[in-house]
Amino acid sequence: MGEQRTGLVYGFVAYGLWGLFPLFWPLLKPAGAMEILAHRMVWSLVVVGVILLVLRRWAWLAELVRQPKRLGLVAIAAVVVSVNWGMYIWAVNAGHVVETALGYFINPLVTIALGVLVLHERLRPVQWVAVGIGLVSVVVLTVGYGRLPWIALTLAFSFGSYGLVKKKIAMGGLESVAAETSVQLLPALVFLLVLGARGHATFTGHGPGHAALLAACGLVTALPLICFGMAATRLPLSTMGLMQYLAPVFQFLIGILYFHEEMPAERWAGFLLVWAALVLLTWDALRTARRTHAAGAADRAAAATAPLAVRR
Repeated sequence: MGEQRTGLVYGFVAYGLWGLFPLFWPLLKPAGAMEILAHRMVWSLVVVGVILLVLRRWAWLAELVRQPKRLGLVAIAAVVVSVNWGMYIWAVNAGHVVETALGYFINPLVTIALGVLVLHERLRPVQWVAVGIGLVSVVVLTVGYGRLPWIALTLAFSFGSYGLVKKKIAMGGLESVAAETSVQLLPALVFLLVLGARGHATFTGHGPGHAALLAACGLVTALPLICFGMAATRLPLSTMGLMQYLAPVFQFLIGILYFHEEMPAERWAGFLLVWAALVLLTWDALRTARRTHAAGAADRAAAATAPLAVRR
């Protein structure tokens, strides 16, 4: 029970920090989204590299270098997460916080869709209903926004694809971030050097406070990831699945209450449909988990009584 309480604390910290990201990125202005993204790549590698150095966890590196296919997947993951990070930073600083929250609300539906399309997984009837409701919500939100909610869809599909690739890579959180940011490092440095040469970089021109905030991108990226890893080892998968909604809930509330973004009736209708789909998915996941647990308990009980029957 103590381990679960500790896991819940780590989980709340991880998802809480991710949910508070919309308050951090505007602090980095006047840096543009691409400059912030490049600094996030560079400083994330610095922070994660220092942590791995302290923990002396380098054995994975030699193993990874000897696996070209896995290296290729790491490169793909780096590209996909760069799209996700860049879109999120730009959208928040451009005043689309609510739509970023929508992207992470519909991410579970997109993940299921990718599982069907890419991995040829079979869905249960409730999952099909949830996906159908999700598609209807996109239509309603398109009407509400007067355009396809492309920011939300880009975030959802990029993060869903990222999860799919990471599943195939099968690396720890810190190690995977170190590998991915190593791929990102050279393009990020080149971009920052070119930006500086053109006189458009803000890192050195807006005081030590601004420079410190840009450097803090690394810690802001690494800290929730570390807490997530600590939570994942202590909590059941079903609990982690429920906690993942904390981040978009915080983002949504920040967009409405802090940034005062508009929410006309059509958008509320679209969000309500998304939430209804998520309620169905959550209910189905919990029901399936209970059935699996009950079946496992029955199998263990049968295995325990089998030797007694033989002895009799």
